[in-house]
Amino acid sequence: MDKTQTNQSTVSLLGPLVKKYLSPYSGQLAIAVFFMMIAAAATAGFAKLLQPVLDQAMIGVQKNPDTIAVIIPLGAMIFASFVVRGLATYIHTIKMNKISQSIVADIQRDVFSHFMTLDLKFFHKYPSGQLVSRVTNDVNVMRTAVSDSLTGLGSNFLTLMFLIAVMVMQDWRLSLVTFTIFPFASGLVAYLGRRLRKVSKSIQGETANLMGVLTQIFQGIRQVQAYGMENRERKRAGAAVMSVRNLNIKAARISNLSTPINEILVGGVVFGIIVYGGYRIADGELTPGGLMSFIAAFSLAYEPMKKLAKLNNALQLGLGAAERVDEMMKETTSIIEKPNAHELTTQKPSITFKDVNFSYENMEENKQALHDVSMTIEAGKVTALVGPSGGGKTTILSLVLRFYDPRSGEIRIDGQDTRDVTVSSLRKNMALVSQDVTIFDDTIAGNISYGLPFATEEQITKAAKDAAADEFILALPHGYQTQVGENGVLLSGGQRQRISLARAILRDAPILLLDEATSALDNESERLIQKTLETLEKDRTTLVIAHRLSTIQSADKIIVMDKGRIAEQGTHSELLIKNGIYARMYNSTGFDES
Repeated sequence: MDKTQTNQSTVSLLGPLVKKYLSPYSGQLAIAVFFMMIAAAATAGFAKLLQPVLDQAMIGVQKNPDTIAVIIPLGAMIFASFVVRGLATYIHTIKMNKISQSIVADIQRDVFSHFMTLDLKFFHKYPSGQLVSRVTNDVNVMRTAVSDSLTGLGSNFLTLMFLIAVMVMQDWRLSLVTFTIFPFASGLVAYLGRRLRKVSKSIQGETANLMGVLTQIFQGIRQVQAYGMENRERKRAGAAVMSVRNLNIKAARISNLSTPINEILVGGVVFGIIVYGGYRIADGELTPGGLMSFIAAFSLAYEPMKKLAKLNNALQLGLGAAERVDEMMKETTSIIEKPNAHELTTQKPSITFKDVNFSYENMEENKQALHDVSMTIEAGKVTALVGPSGGGKTTILSLVLRFYDPRSGEIRIDGQDTRDVTVSSLRKNMALVSQDVTIFDDTIAGNISYGLPFATEEQITKAAKDAAADEFILALPHGYQTQVGENGVLLSGGQRQRISLARAILRDAPILLLDEATSALDNESERLIQKTLETLEKDRTTLVIAHRLSTIQSADKIIVMDKGRIAEQGTHSELLIKNGIYARMYNSTGFDES
């Protein structure tokens, strides 16, 4: 990437950030800038006061001791400049820090909110560890960059301008000598900034990879330990750690390269000031106090110059992270809600598939997950989906929930195309119980009421009893207020499944979706919950993916899926008479239908 491209990229990234996130704090920013100017003026005032202190007070007193009284007011003014600078610096630093922290918090909320609008395809594309890294690590790098930049950029720039003004006032010829450093220093800063931006993106990418690796290991720790793969995972995590470490070392080398080069440049300039200034004093064109004031102004100006170079480094690191965040913010969902979408309101809906075709993005062109599927899931009745793995059962469930849209064909609920209704109202009318149970790091009560946050204690307890969960919940240390840990680690598989069922029961939606809902239960628990499900299914449109065929024999309709097509459909007895796929599955003893 050349210099022009980098500058354009910087502007394109900073422009929207400033416009969207800084403008709401313009009032506070104006106050901070006001105190920055006061602090900068106080610093320049100190440098300017050194001339009368040396010429009038020190040298003057040496020649005429009666003039010693002038030292006190000059010393008091210098003391006052330090007091004013200290107070003003404190005020503008706190104010700018508050603004920068607020801006990054706004960005963090917006990034997460944007993630919540995206479809499952996006979450399948990026591992969870990488997404967490975008919201936390990348934005935290931006936090440091924004905080340092907003706090230091204005302050150091204003201080530098005031001090340059003092230098020009003291001697414009000497000022020209010092200005020779600026082109070299600015060129160095730009060059190092471009390199840092590139390294920063690599650092954030490798950090996201590290977080992804660690997340996978921690989530699969049972398998890691069961198969004795600890050493393999140590090496995998170690390699990711070393990759981040090496890139950070590279970034440190680049960012600190400016220090020795700038010191050499400044040393040369100071040499020129002393030599040239000495000749001007000898010619009577400059006083010793004037030269001292000039050197003090230059020395004080050198600090903000160095800080500005460091700030550019921090800014470039932050912009590297900002580019990655910007990439995420440009991700779009394939589930588009129409501008005129209406609410889905239904009490006893039917679900109709008409000529539905669907394929996932990673599937081969000549393969599809569903082929011309047409069927009706009748209102108020139980429809079961069975068939070999990969037959399309879970895909049908995902399409009903509108996690995806069909490539062609249509899906109607109560006669309404799912693409014509709002996504929120569509899913509000559904309750899902999946074999992949999700339990949040919350209380038992909080997990049961997840889909109905304002449920009463009585409603939660009744749902738990209906799901045959009340007994084991009351046996826990804190009953319904027991914290269950990440993904319900403190609960057994069957207990997590029953919590999930209680959640669906409490939801009380007209459409019930059961994906292997009793797969993690023992026979006794399954019998208890099966009775509950029979009660729950009454007057509801229920779609069941069955693992155990014994659980769906009483279904009003059984649809057999095979290779993305409907192979058979009918009642249990009708399908047995046909002696087709279903009959073979039912009579098979070792068939795995998951």
